[in-house]
Amino acid sequence: MINPRAQTPWTHAYSPKLLSEVVGQETGLRDLTEYITRYKQQKRKACIVHGPTGCGKTSAIHAIARQHNLEILEVNASDVRNKEQIDSVIGGATKQRSLFFQEKLILLDEVDGLSGNDDRGGIPALVALIEGSAFPVVCTATNPYEQKLSSLRKVSSLIEFQPLNSDHMFEILKRICVAENITFAEDDLRALARRSGTDVRAAITDLQSLSSSTRRLDHNDLEMAGQREQTETIMNALLRVLKSTDIQIAISAFDNLQEDLDEISLWIDENMPKEYDQPEDLARAYDYLSQADIMKARIRRWQHWRFMVYVSAYLSAGVAVSKSEKYKKFVQYERTKRLLKIWMANQKYFKRKAIAEKIAAVTHTSARRALQDSLPYLQEAFRSGKDKVAIEAMAAEIGLDDEEAQWMRK
Repeated sequence: MINPRAQTPWTHAYSPKLLSEVVGQETGLRDLTEYITRYKQQKRKACIVHGPTGCGKTSAIHAIARQHNLEILEVNASDVRNKEQIDSVIGGATKQRSLFFQEKLILLDEVDGLSGNDDRGGIPALVALIEGSAFPVVCTATNPYEQKLSSLRKVSSLIEFQPLNSDHMFEILKRICVAENITFAEDDLRALARRSGTDVRAAITDLQSLSSSTRRLDHNDLEMAGQREQTETIMNALLRVLKSTDIQIAISAFDNLQEDLDEISLWIDENMPKEYDQPEDLARAYDYLSQADIMKARIRRWQHWRFMVYVSAYLSAGVAVSKSEKYKKFVQYERTKRLLKIWMANQKYFKRKAIAEKIAAVTHTSARRALQDSLPYLQEAFRSGKDKVAIEAMAAEIGLDDEEAQWMRK
C-alpha cells in the first residue's frame, strides 16, 4: 500500500485495491467475481450484493473491476430516483462501450434507498434497462428482500456478504497502523474494532481521528473518544447499576447518558446474566427489566411520556437492588449482540418470503399460501437430493438463483 497524505480520508486511501485485501468475504468474492467475469453466460443480467453497512460491498466491486481492467460507472440510488433520471444517467451506459472500447461494469449503490413518491417508476425503468444491458449491472443493498425490490430480484442474482467480526476488523486496522507507522497496544486496537460493531468504515474513521496527528493510539484518548459511540460512558453506567446496591448511586446512572433507554435495556440484558450469579438475584432483576418493557409499551400505546421516569428507575435502581450483595468478580461488559441477531433473522425471513413469492407466481396462489403450504414440501424435496435433475428443473421453473436454491437445501 502507498502511504497516503495525512489529510486524505483513510477510508478512501486504504479501500481494497486488490481482491486479496478484501477481508472476511471469501464466498461472496468468489461468487461475485464469477458473475462479473462470466457475465455473458449468466441467466440473469444483474446481481444484488447485499450485507450490513460497512462490510465491504462497494470496495469489493471496485477491486474486482480494477483487477479485471473494467471501466466502472458508479451511481448512487439517491441520485437517480425516477424513470427519467435512470434513463438519462444509466440508459446509454448499458448499451455503449467506453471511449477506448473497454469492457465496463455498472454499479448502482444502495438500491434499497429507492422509496417514496419521488421514486415512482424508478425500479421498473431500472429492470427494463437491465434486461437489455450489454454489461453487468451490480447493485448493492442492505436489505434486498423489501417488497419494493421484488421486480428487481426477479432479474437479479443475489450474492451475500457476511457481517465482519472483530477479528476481521482488527486485521484491517492493524494493517493501516503498520502502513501509517502508528504505535498501538493490541488490546486498545481490539477494543476499537469491537466498539465499531460490523462497520469497518466507522472503525477506520475513528482510528484516523484518534491517531493521525500523534502517530499513536493512546489508551486514554480511546476511552474519551467521541460522542458517536458512548462505550466508556455506558460502561461506567453499567458499573454503577450492576456493581452497586445503593439506590442513590444507581438511580442517576443514566442521567447524562446519550444512549436511549431501548439501547440501555439491551446493554443490561446482555451483561446482567454475566454479573449476577445467584438465580434469585437474576430472577428479580429480570422482573424489573420486564416492568420497564411494560412501561415502554404503555408509552407507545397511550403516549404517556411521564412513564419514562419509571422505565429509567426500573432499569437502574430496580436492577441494582435485585442482588442481595455486591459481586466482587471482574466482568468484561460487552455490546449487545441482539441487534445483529435480529438483522440476521430478518434476512433469513425476507429470503424465505422472496422464495415464496416466486413459488406463488408459478403456482397461481397467494404468497401466504405458498409460504405455508408449498414451500415446506419443496424445501424437503430439495433437502433430500434424491433426483437432482428434477430439483434443478424445479429451481429453473420457479426462477430460483443459486443462493436461493442453496437456501432451499439447508
